[in-house]
Amino acid sequence: MMQANELQQRLDHVESTVHEAAQRCQSAQAVPMDIKNCMQELDQRIGQARNMMQSAQDEQQMRQCVDDLEQLGDRAKDACEHSQGNIDDELKNAIMQAHRELSDLKHQLH
Repeated sequence: MMQANELQQRLDHVESTVHEAAQRCQSAQAVPMDIKNCMQELDQRIGQARNMMQSAQDEQQMRQCVDDLEQLGDRAKDACEHSQGNIDDELKNAIMQAHRELSDLKHQLH
């Protein structure tokens, strides 16, 4: 298990990446609603997760929280991959980067 301060730093970085991708999603034209909704939910949930992890001492609870976030990231990635070309490359890259960050964090915790 990584140290609490290292986990917090990683989560802050992931939150920043997710927030940027969510902002791009909301401001982009013609992005499918499932992608917008998924990224908005992920953006909200990662903020809640960061707050929870600051007070949580249970490693299993932290892992479960990150696992849940990674599943949301999977949904966003899948929706992005199955869209019919309505997403520009910059936005797609931002969503994929957010997913990679969450996936990397999950693997570090397990």
